[in-house]
Amino acid sequence: MIVNLLKNNYYVKNIEEIANQSFNYSVLKNKTIMITGITGLVGRYFVDLIMYKNLHDNLNCTIIGVSRNEIKIKQIFNEYLNNKNFEYIAQDVIAPINYNKTLDYIIHAASNTSPIQYATEPIETLLTNIEGTKNLLQLSKNAKVKKFIFVSTFEVYGNVENKNEISENDFGTLNCTTLRSCYAESKRASESLCEAFSEEENVNISIVRLARVFGPTMNFNSALATAQFIKNGIEEKNIILKSNGLQQYSYNYVADVITAILTVMVYGKDKEAYNVADTSFNLTLKGFTEVIAEYTKKDIIFELPNEIEKKGYSNTVMTVLNSDKLKKLGWKTYKDIRTRIIETIEILKNEGNS
Repeated sequence: MIVNLLKNNYYVKNIEEIANQSFNYSVLKNKTIMITGITGLVGRYFVDLIMYKNLHDNLNCTIIGVSRNEIKIKQIFNEYLNNKNFEYIAQDVIAPINYNKTLDYIIHAASNTSPIQYATEPIETLLTNIEGTKNLLQLSKNAKVKKFIFVSTFEVYGNVENKNEISENDFGTLNCTTLRSCYAESKRASESLCEAFSEEENVNISIVRLARVFGPTMNFNSALATAQFIKNGIEEKNIILKSNGLQQYSYNYVADVITAILTVMVYGKDKEAYNVADTSFNLTLKGFTEVIAEYTKKDIIFELPNEIEKKGYSNTVMTVLNSDKLKKLGWKTYKDIRTRIIETIEILKNEGNS
């Protein structure tokens, strides 16, 4: 079941809060942005934010959304289907995208992001990232876009030893012979493709490396741990933790990801990668569950993962990102992780309110 968040006052107020933050949205006035993966966590929030600005501030920014599932597009974005500032293309990014109108920016955010998909659809995960990125870069070249943004991941760093924080130039080891590596290795290869297109084809590219993202646009059928934790919180169930939970991670609230993408899209340098993180969003995995358990007055239950889950799970024990480069461009968060987790739960608990 797909929740219509646009009929939820809690969600709309959340969008309004982000829309009134300090980013200079006027730089997007009358621009056209193509974004892939619009039915996903990041893409969905991005579309709703820009369409809110169009409605309330006459931004006149056109969104060209790409997703392979047309039924899902029409369900999620039903209110925009007759809006002049919204178009969609229903296709897989593995195939070349034929679009001959003006484009100012392209944001490539389409990717398998679930550990279960890594274990059961490793080929699709690899090709969506590598072939999809190639196709979007080729379109960027042909359309002469101002900027191509590749949405990458902390997982490209692999296992980095002896570091309290990981900056953009730190890299560790990845075991490419595991199914789990299909995601991280293809993201690494896609970043290399971006650099190659910048050098050889003069495509202006920037890369944003996200931490573990959560927020009200999450897919709760996903096997991502954060999605399942928050789903249990919404349903007021005990939290299932399938490890000791001592792994230290950076997390991102989805709205902060959007403002980070916009900041890099407008102000980021060519051929540069930017970590998206904030120290107030660093927690252990267990710490993340403890916020939910405390708020919902439920328990944390430790449970061993099954064999398929084991194949898809990350073995990294520390991924805390340093985001000094991004903050120098003017990006910042406005609330801490506990507040954002509780807001996410409250938005989705009150999904029927309008």
